[in-house]
Amino acid sequence: MNRIRVVVKSEIKDSYSFWVKFASSFALFAAFSMILVKIWAWYQTDSAVMLASLTDSFFDVAASVINFFVIRYALMPADDDHRFGHGKAESLAGLAQAAFIFGSALLLVFHSIERLKNPSPLQHPILAVYATLFTVVMTIVLVWVQHQAIKRTRSVAIRADSLHYKSDLLMNLAVLLSLWLTTQGYLSMDAWFAIGIAFYLMWGAKSIVQESANALMDKELPESFSEQIRDLALLHPKVHGIHDIRTRQAGRTIFIQFHLELDDHMRLLDAHDISDWVEAKVKHAIPEAEVLIHQDPISVTERNPELPV
Repeated sequence: MNRIRVVVKSEIKDSYSFWVKFASSFALFAAFSMILVKIWAWYQTDSAVMLASLTDSFFDVAASVINFFVIRYALMPADDDHRFGHGKAESLAGLAQAAFIFGSALLLVFHSIERLKNPSPLQHPILAVYATLFTVVMTIVLVWVQHQAIKRTRSVAIRADSLHYKSDLLMNLAVLLSLWLTTQGYLSMDAWFAIGIAFYLMWGAKSIVQESANALMDKELPESFSEQIRDLALLHPKVHGIHDIRTRQAGRTIFIQFHLELDDHMRLLDAHDISDWVEAKVKHAIPEAEVLIHQDPISVTERNPELPV
């Protein structure tokens, strides 16, 4: 049984490692490809909205490079200096990405204001359209890859990266509309759409900051986790109750601790076996979990009715 448990846990870790590494590597490839195409298109057209898209892609590369290295660091096993692992590095990467997004958005606003003062017709707008269509296709493929990785790993860093690229899809559609309006004689639309993209990026960064901060501050996981743990523990006939459930997540690892309520005169060996049984149940249901269980005599719990649930 122990051997089977170790094999299953190893397969889960290998799957997590594969998907986060693959998603981060593909994001890097996609971002570099889009940058090369957009540099060429901006040089040919001198479009503010194309520069906005290009600036966003530059920061995509910076964020993807951070993810590429940080995810590999976060996957390192626990050591003497980091007994709980390195998973929170993913949340730090999320904060760094949010900072990049805010920075790129501000640059876009400043450039677009300057373009509003001096509007000018685009050169070769059809080239910008082709470049944007290429970007849309590449982004769709990347978002699909990231979706598969998130579904299997719940990685904060990949989720943050994916949120940005999802916003890129809408942004690139806006770029296409802006290019069309500009060719129809509405020259200021080029700058106004760039400003709109900038504020959209700022709004998207808000959720990344919030999620990363929650992980760094050890925010409790949803109540459904606690309910699931309670139900699993009470499956054992000798467990009278469970209280003081605490949960948090760092990278792929979910840390769980709680108190089991057992008979006063139970042998220590029996209490240990029951705890092992409950721990195995929890880890089977939540494979990424690290579980810490404290055994309480039932009489202690009855004398302290105000113990946290």
